[in-house]
Amino acid sequence: MTDFRVGVLGLGGIGSAAVYWASRRVGGDVLGVEQFSLGHVRGGSEDHSRIIRLSYHTPGYVELAKAAYLAWEEVEVDSGEPLVLTTGGLDLAPQDAAIGLEDYRASMSAAGVQFEELDAGGVMKRWPQWRLNDDVMALFQERSGIAMASRANSTHRRLAVEHGATLMDGSEVGSIREVDGEVEMLVGGRSERVGSLIIAAGAWTAPLLAGLGFRVPLQVTLEQVVYLDPRDLLQFHPSRFPIWIWMDEPSFYGFPVFGERAVKVAWDRCEILTDPETRSFQPRSDVTDAVSGFAARYLPGAAGPVRVAKTCLYTLTPDRDFIVDRVPGTENIYAVVGAGHAFKFASLLGKILVDLALDDATDHDISPFRADRPILAEESPIRSYMV
Repeated sequence: MTDFRVGVLGLGGIGSAAVYWASRRVGGDVLGVEQFSLGHVRGGSEDHSRIIRLSYHTPGYVELAKAAYLAWEEVEVDSGEPLVLTTGGLDLAPQDAAIGLEDYRASMSAAGVQFEELDAGGVMKRWPQWRLNDDVMALFQERSGIAMASRANSTHRRLAVEHGATLMDGSEVGSIREVDGEVEMLVGGRSERVGSLIIAAGAWTAPLLAGLGFRVPLQVTLEQVVYLDPRDLLQFHPSRFPIWIWMDEPSFYGFPVFGERAVKVAWDRCEILTDPETRSFQPRSDVTDAVSGFAARYLPGAAGPVRVAKTCLYTLTPDRDFIVDRVPGTENIYAVVGAGHAFKFASLLGKILVDLALDDATDHDISPFRADRPILAEESPIRSYMV
């Protein structure tokens, strides 16, 4: 007999959102399972902040981002606390940048999103914290900002429990199988049956899917963020300094002061392959040096001593598009992979997955995120991670 109508495996950013949205629909008929403690830092969903933005490289992502903002607003209303802080956002690209601004400009225009185009002088006039070469161009979008990651995760889980959901942490899943139109999981030596299962396990996704007969070419990489002490904290207050992304290779991104008395800067896609079971939590000096060097060159006022450095994981598909779909070969098991840029969409993706699990339908276009798209079937796919 079914114990719960919906089960969610993995309670990081997207999984926490899924138990919340499921509990809003079916109350206490929801089971969330986490192999570690709630709010653990072994994956990719914690820390104070993540970037949220409407600036994206395809119109489809821009439209999804619009809906993501609405989902966060709904959770803010339900919880009574802010989860998104608007700072505005800059996409910066030198001449002949590896990523470039053309796709972002075209995608926002196609989706009806307003933005400004600035040259280096225009950026430095408005934000004198920057020191840019003359060839740098930028796009500024006023609604970009900070998604409060750890706060959002705990809020999703708290509300889920208030709506009746059962959350189990420290509970490793030993096996998953479909039985008589239901999904049976062995959780801590005990069998649990759910009507539908959502797998949101981050870096632990590939072996779980392989156990279901579906192999997907995911790469898990060790990433790192660095908090630097600025000379003047006030100059990097969120009201005075936006989030930003350096659209080149290597790509860097950063935040105003938030969560720590420091400026957060990171190198996107260090591409240091790792295993989630054996990964190091020790920050790497070469990554810290690269981040500090970027700040010294372009944001000298932020290039102070390192206050703290933290590691996390990316779980990357070869094309860096998400997976949001039913697991091929199953009837009632769904999976999500965020590909290292999903937190801004976390609440919306949780809602979409619940709609799929309960209704087998969603109002959003998730066709680019199919689990059976050709690149995921290739034995040695050509990987492209710059989005």
